[in-house]
Amino acid sequence: MYPKSLNELIESFKYFPGIGEKTAERLAFSVLDFDDEKVELFTNSLKNIKKNISFCNICNSFVEDNNCLICNDKTRDRETLCIVEDAKNVFLIEKLQVYKGLYHVINGLISPLDGVNPEDIGLDKLIDRIKHENFKEIIFAFKPSIEGETTALYVKKLLEGLDIKITRLASGVPIGADMEYIDTLTLERALNDRKLIS
Repeated sequence: MYPKSLNELIESFKYFPGIGEKTAERLAFSVLDFDDEKVELFTNSLKNIKKNISFCNICNSFVEDNNCLICNDKTRDRETLCIVEDAKNVFLIEKLQVYKGLYHVINGLISPLDGVNPEDIGLDKLIDRIKHENFKEIIFAFKPSIEGETTALYVKKLLEGLDIKITRLASGVPIGADMEYIDTLTLERALNDRKLIS
């Protein structure tokens, strides 16, 4: 029912996660209200992100040069390494402004049911980096899932024999959550990771 160009734009917006038909239509109609300068900026931004963004040679995070700003920052704590499953997670943690160590991004999580094996997620590069740098602590910042737990246990096994403290993000009952709606895995983790009240 829409003109061809408008329909193509609506369909393009639907490629974004969480964008359904109605939201795609709203976004497309918004673009019609853009002046030429905004349209030019928007199209150039899309082209530039595909052309200029690559992965850091050291940690695999998003970068426009060879190494990311975090790896190049000499003020960072170079004895702590936070391992994340996706480059987006680096930026989520950085927004908190509490973690001052380094990062390493692996390419997803081990999931045999989905055909993702240890060799598919770049663990060789991670282990090589850990063996050649002086890390005192490794933090697993994976989502609390079977895949996250499997990946953490697998990497921990690969690091056996190294004098490195291995930790993971705390998990458990979210603040304000109603106990009857908490899944069993989260509740089990919360019970196992319980803390002393001080």
